[in-house]
Amino acid sequence: MSDETWRPAVTRSAATDTGLDALIEATAAGEMDAFAELYDQTSARIYGMVLRVLRDPGYSEEVTQEVYLQVWRGAEKYRRTDGSPIAWLLAIAHRRAVDRVRSESSASRRESYYGAKQLVELGDEVGDTVQMREQGRRVRRCLGGLSELQSQAIGLAYYQGLSYREVSEALAVRLPTVKSRIRDGLKKLRGCLESE
Repeated sequence: MSDETWRPAVTRSAATDTGLDALIEATAAGEMDAFAELYDQTSARIYGMVLRVLRDPGYSEEVTQEVYLQVWRGAEKYRRTDGSPIAWLLAIAHRRAVDRVRSESSASRRESYYGAKQLVELGDEVGDTVQMREQGRRVRRCLGGLSELQSQAIGLAYYQGLSYREVSEALAVRLPTVKSRIRDGLKKLRGCLESE
């Protein structure tokens, strides 16, 4: 075998890698045609890998577009010493796909947490409203058990916000009598509410 006839075997992969190297270099220089050719030659493989990670065609298409946008913007970062062009593209695609999975998972957890929290808050609000209504019914029932004089004095003091002196003037009754009616009425109310 003479030196003239012997040539190293060039595999299809090595020839393809050399062509992709040139396309990435031209893309880094801003050549749109080179970028389009790079896309045509590699997009099916990139999309396939992304689809295996995401398992959703719509998300996979979006992530594949993000990969090529990153390649267009950062083609000058590719170094032949770091690996083959297809390995570089697949690494970018894999990172993007995993980031999307993490992002979607995080968003899903957030939605679950805040959705459940809102349901609990809504349940608490409804429960509080029901409890307040029931408590209001109980108070009205117990107020019905007071004498007319006690009911008037408590109504003026607690529901209209009058002071003891103002209640005394409104009812034309002495101040000590008003205090006594309110005190006795509140005792009776407390006993009634505690017994229910």
